[in-house]
Amino acid sequence: MLERIGEGSDGLATVFPAMLNCLIALRALGYSKKNPVYVKAEKDFAGLFVDDSEDFRIQPCFSPVWDTAINIIALAESGASPEHPALQKAAEWLVKKEVRMRGDWTVNNPHPEASGWAFEYDNVYYPDTDDTAMVLMALRLVRPQDRHSLDELFRRAIGWQLSFQCKDGGWAAFDKNVTTQWLEDVPFADHNAILDPTCSDLTARTLELFGYIDFDPNHPSVRHALKYLIETQEDDGSWYGRWGVNYTYGTWQVLRGLRAIGQDMTQDWILRGRDWLESCQNDDGGWGETCATYENPATKGIGESTASQTAWALMGICACGDLDRPSIQRGLRYLLSSQQSDGSWEEPQTTGTGFPGVFYLKYDMYRQNFPLLALATYVNYRRGLGHQPSFYRSNS
Repeated sequence: MLERIGEGSDGLATVFPAMLNCLIALRALGYSKKNPVYVKAEKDFAGLFVDDSEDFRIQPCFSPVWDTAINIIALAESGASPEHPALQKAAEWLVKKEVRMRGDWTVNNPHPEASGWAFEYDNVYYPDTDDTAMVLMALRLVRPQDRHSLDELFRRAIGWQLSFQCKDGGWAAFDKNVTTQWLEDVPFADHNAILDPTCSDLTARTLELFGYIDFDPNHPSVRHALKYLIETQEDDGSWYGRWGVNYTYGTWQVLRGLRAIGQDMTQDWILRGRDWLESCQNDDGGWGETCATYENPATKGIGESTASQTAWALMGICACGDLDRPSIQRGLRYLLSSQQSDGSWEEPQTTGTGFPGVFYLKYDMYRQNFPLLALATYVNYRRGLGHQPSFYRSNS
């Protein structure tokens, strides 16, 4: 615990529960409040506090790597130049955040070369596959200053990402094959989130990345992942979203990933996902879904329309082709009519997931970057572009 509070970390696991509990543990063990370890842990924890004119609140964690990657993708896909100074600066920052230390993931994954990205500013012990895939999708869109260095970075990171594919063909976030469910019954299991299960959204995001860099679609890992997605599809055609609320998120990401990896999007099982999304469209043309779906799947696809979830649904349906479908046109009108005069969207709802049934995350950028990406996706498909060209190509 002391090691993981120290250098290279903005607190134990850089997330509220662990950071709070380590303060309690240190005091229980007799550490004084003046002890340097306790001082650092307390300072890191206080960094989560927000005390402004609205109220006092504590953030669960920070998401700068995740937000930066999505913003790069949204800007690049909507026409920002790959040489734009803002994109260059953001990409340079992301490159510096690559984690080169072999952290706790090595217990279950013997992969020898460390790479990957964490969610937060500094969290060297716990990079994750979700951020890694999103970062690589972003970096591929920015013209590199040093092409050789970019190629080496991708080689390392793709190898690291591949090494996390689990026995069932899917990807989890932080670990590999940690699926023994009886662990949830251990009394000290932190809010029953001691497992790191594979999930459709991370698996499909990895396939999306692979598709953009021309990774071999016949590679065994791709075939295994496709089998996993087929097996995890719900009876109604949707997919569960582990890291975003919820079936709208999962279904969008699967459809987008399948298109990117070159699947025939007219297959019946794929169109069932599209049809499910269309069945959930609200009368105002948007889509919405609440966190209640994690406790009661009967509420899936039901909720007040939000900008982020409308964007996800639109991108999922667009991935299947036929851009003139009424659902797409109505969804576009919803986004355009709900946009504020300054170009932003309002979204008081929570559409991000931390631990299902325990706590959820409100990403303040989601209401901006995902609508922008959805509009750009539609325009690019109209122009006959699947996505913006990549500055990296796999030799898989």
